[in-house]
Amino acid sequence: MSTIFSIARNGFVEAIRQPVYIVLILGGIVLMVCNVNLAGFTMGEDEKLLIDLGLSTLFITGLLLAAFTASSVLSREIENKTVLTVVSKPVSRASLIIGKFLGVAGALGVAYYVLTLVFLLAVRHQPPKGNARGDTYDLPVVVVSIGFGGLALLTAALLNYLYRRPFPSTLTACLSGMLTIAVGIVACVARDWWLQSPLTDYDPQLMYAIGLVFQAILVLSAVAVAASTRVNQVITLLICCGVFLTGLVSEFFLGSSLKAGAGLATRLLAPFYVAIPNLQFFWLADALSQGHDVSPAYFLTVTAYAGLLIIALLALAVLLFQRRDVG
Repeated sequence: MSTIFSIARNGFVEAIRQPVYIVLILGGIVLMVCNVNLAGFTMGEDEKLLIDLGLSTLFITGLLLAAFTASSVLSREIENKTVLTVVSKPVSRASLIIGKFLGVAGALGVAYYVLTLVFLLAVRHQPPKGNARGDTYDLPVVVVSIGFGGLALLTAALLNYLYRRPFPSTLTACLSGMLTIAVGIVACVARDWWLQSPLTDYDPQLMYAIGLVFQAILVLSAVAVAASTRVNQVITLLICCGVFLTGLVSEFFLGSSLKAGAGLATRLLAPFYVAIPNLQFFWLADALSQGHDVSPAYFLTVTAYAGLLIIALLALAVLLFQRRDVG
């Protein structure tokens, strides 16, 4: 376990120091801010569209982060032969794969946490139902977000300039800390600057949806780790996008065909339906927009499904890497 932890720590540090890591986080933040304006063009459906756009941004940004991060910490090491320094020691290849995945998962967790904080601020910023169009801005959200976001950027820049701290990882750490304080302050302050209960704007159904999207991203990161044991970064990204798209439509195409009959075609399609991760289980935006409640039992069931998928994909990654010549 100590070996796996050391590999995971090194993989985590390497991942958050990649320039593409902070670029994708900042890109996701910009999209979250733009989503607030885009949702304002609906006819009374601002909240539903904003949640749909926000979850979609979390999903797409997490997909790109998983592909680029996994390939940078594993595929590039294999191509540069630096992985020889690890496998030449008494370290099993299975430990290397598990450690790299845990490092990637930790980096994805930090990035997803930052984006989730921005998403929660965006959801709070939407105009209340029945509000006049003149009162569009939630001033506590605007002032606190800009203040602490600018403070995080300034702190990271000073630490990079004075102490040569890596800017991507430093800015990520500053954003996670400052935005946590910002969300805490906004939760206690109403739109008119009066104090309110921190649970006033808390929506457990939305938190279920955010948690399930993160589990889907972990499944895609396991796909990226398995693919990066054999192919380069570009092919890994294409494989992740392919699994992402087929996972979203597999229930509609394969699931409906299996329910329609029990012929030869059904038996041929059944293995593909089981092997392809069904990402529709993790997507709750439609259920939230239609007012359906998500039970804790459903959340736990999908969590178990995600765990089984990750274990199977890591087993496949170990099998592929065992036969890979890294010399």
